[in-house]
Amino acid sequence: MTIRLHKFIANAGIASRRKAEQLISDGKVTVNGHLISLQGTQIDPETDKVRVNGKLVSIVPQEPVAYALYKPKNCVTTLMDPQGRDTIVNYFPKTSQRLFPVGRLDYDAEGLLILTNDGDLANRIAHPSQHIWKQYFVKIKGKITPEEINRIRSGPVIDGKTRQPVKIRFLHFVNDKSWLVVSLQEGIKHHIKKTFLAAGYPVLKIKRYSVGNIELLELSPGECRQISKTEIETLMQLTRS
Repeated sequence: MTIRLHKFIANAGIASRRKAEQLISDGKVTVNGHLISLQGTQIDPETDKVRVNGKLVSIVPQEPVAYALYKPKNCVTTLMDPQGRDTIVNYFPKTSQRLFPVGRLDYDAEGLLILTNDGDLANRIAHPSQHIWKQYFVKIKGKITPEEINRIRSGPVIDGKTRQPVKIRFLHFVNDKSWLVVSLQEGIKHHIKKTFLAAGYPVLKIKRYSVGNIELLELSPGECRQISKTEIETLMQLTRS
């Protein structure tokens, strides 16, 4: 029985399916010694030898697990950083499971990041077609107007493309700054920053506090907790709605 290459990599706990596709595009994946760049390539996991960054990939049966991590500010959402910056690996729980992050948060953003070894769960959470809301506390410079909020809600234009509608709830002003709750189903690079900067409001702080039904709760920066099976089941139900 064959399987798509990116799914095999995700099932092995190397990365989410979307990240696995990126690894293939970046020329990081070989099959039987041949560099693979074509998405959708089928392999036989019983006979084909897959390597990512030169390391042999194999699927060792693991119980699916997931953790909620409070990513600190000034930390990159990668497993390694050539610039030597702080990475989320330094805050991973002590477990024998091979974990990877679902999605990302900007270097200077903080808050909830889900870690898992389950490629299917990661794909369900991260893909915008699954309609999982991610909620953020956002502080911007300037006193934003109700008219501007309504305009952004309908779908911000980022990099020349109209994006999915967003939810915005105004909280309060503090001096010349506005505090908001922003909810996204889509998550492109620098999504929130680009959205508000285009409207003339530089973003000063971003803190993600929930993904679907998963919340930070009482976690402090750098701490993590295992997500219960009940929480995961509820989250999976949300992806099917």
